[in-house]
Amino acid sequence: MHIIIAPDSFKECLSAQQVAHAIAEGWRRVAPDDVLTEVPLADGGEGTTVALVNAQNGSLHSCSVTDPMGMRVTAQYGLLDNGSTAVMEVAEASGLHRVPPQNRNALIASSRGTGELILAALQHRPRSLIIGLGGSATTDAGVGLLQALGASFTDADRNELPPGGAALMRLAHMDIAAARKLLEGVEITLATDVSNDLLGSQGAAAVYSPQKGASPDEVAQLERCLQHYAECAHAHGFTVNGFSGSGAAGGIGASLQGLLGATLVSGVETVIRAVNLEQHMSGADVVITGEGSLDGQSASGKVPVGVCRLAQKYGVPVIALAGVVGDSLESLYALGLTAAFAITPGPLSREASFASAEHNLAARAEQLARLLHATVVK
Repeated sequence: MHIIIAPDSFKECLSAQQVAHAIAEGWRRVAPDDVLTEVPLADGGEGTTVALVNAQNGSLHSCSVTDPMGMRVTAQYGLLDNGSTAVMEVAEASGLHRVPPQNRNALIASSRGTGELILAALQHRPRSLIIGLGGSATTDAGVGLLQALGASFTDADRNELPPGGAALMRLAHMDIAAARKLLEGVEITLATDVSNDLLGSQGAAAVYSPQKGASPDEVAQLERCLQHYAECAHAHGFTVNGFSGSGAAGGIGASLQGLLGATLVSGVETVIRAVNLEQHMSGADVVITGEGSLDGQSASGKVPVGVCRLAQKYGVPVIALAGVVGDSLESLYALGLTAAFAITPGPLSREASFASAEHNLAARAEQLARLLHATVVK
């Protein structure tokens, strides 16, 4: 059998490469002679930079940046096409995985580090930037990012705003001329896995800030702050809401599109094209994909959906493995998913499930191999 293993990362737990390796290890326990093609994927979140660099023989570079809570960390960006394209991801500098759950504070988390990552990449004078928007810990509409690039966001007394989304309520004046000049002539592409608006019941605060540490009251507060930001931007001649992806990465999508003219694209489709997944699909018997949590929201543009759509074109069944599998998978079945399985053997704490994820992935893959070889391979 020819098995394609094309998963996303398990957020805050395992990289896509680690997930693919664990699945392959478990499968080989049963069927060492099967052809296993590992194609780690990403959708704009964790692993996007590495996936694109590996696919296009680019190079990785490191620099020191500010994490969401103001600490200094080392982050990576990539260069492609002899340096003409720089690629980076919000998750690398401003990601949720950078902040332990007990330290998360959605009101003050800043995207400044992503701006610093962009600054480092601009030293190479690229003609284009690809920025992955998934996995952020922030809900500051990208204001921290823009401040790092030289933009100014001040209150009524002309004091620069402090870090975080809560400070947006004090915004009175904005001047992005320095950031626009810095990026003049540079094409900006945003790779994302969501189409949410900045505001409303499906917006950046309502949908994503709870996982970033926001209480229900803080979700409502952040919504008001983002609303004020949008109104202030409109007063300065810009529109930062009401379009697809403006809610991505805590509103970074809003500002990079609305203020800097960036273009939004599907993150998973960008990566799938770059790694040339389609060339393997026509000869495959089964595709195994997966992500940390698989549910109805995965249909909005996550890795499993991108894999299912491509596999459906070639009539190849798709099996998903995930840490958690939700109840509402009908939309995924309609897109080509054959079946989905949770990898945990029983109720586990977050810490225990993370610690045993590689083991459980391999064990579940072994069981799949046993089943398929018993029922399909004669």
